[in-house]
Amino acid sequence: MPVAVITGASKGLGRALAAALAQRGWDLVLGARTADVLKESAHHIGVYGTRVIAVPGDVTDAGHRRELVAAARGLGGLDLLVSNASALGAEPLVRLEALPPQGLRAALETNVVAALGLVQEALPLLRASGSGAVVTVSSDAAAEAYETWGGYGASKAALDQLASVLAVEEPGLRVWSVDPGDMRTDLYAAAVPDDDAPRPSPESVVPGFLRLLERRPASGRYAAPALLETR
Repeated sequence: MPVAVITGASKGLGRALAAALAQRGWDLVLGARTADVLKESAHHIGVYGTRVIAVPGDVTDAGHRRELVAAARGLGGLDLLVSNASALGAEPLVRLEALPPQGLRAALETNVVAALGLVQEALPLLRASGSGAVVTVSSDAAAEAYETWGGYGASKAALDQLASVLAVEEPGLRVWSVDPGDMRTDLYAAAVPDDDAPRPSPESVVPGFLRLLERRPASGRYAAPALLETR
């Protein structure tokens, strides 16, 4: 069975994608900071009959990253790495004039530095897979200028660039940076707590990610909703 590592997998998009992969026969290693929530999510996803390993921890911790990859190795290898864990830098979001430098550092550490560290740890297994793929979860804030989204958007733009360079340096892998689009998640609620407008569920964009895995297009940046429109 193919094996995937997914960070930020206790809820939201990470949990929704993990459940969809489990239904399709994938074995999973799931990481997130909140141990009890992650354990509950892993139990829920495990009903589909595949092997699901919960590895609680913070992706900014090199030891946790090693544990994630070691768990994948124990399942037989690694075919897909999904960097989904994200930090906003400020909750709620603020204009750049008020963004604490330590908040920006925290966003960069989680969204960029940790993502690269995990890729570095996982590369030997991904190369050995023969069909290894990396998905970095981006945002439209990486490409568009939205008030108060400057720090978070900058971190996601940096992540996009890392993914682009990784694709050039590792032509044997597929490296996809995916903008999932607008979603109803705890992250968005923390970013803009006063915005109660209806938004799509994370489950509604997961088919876009699955389309990537099914069709394996060239490495690059994709928008999940647009992937669903292609035939």
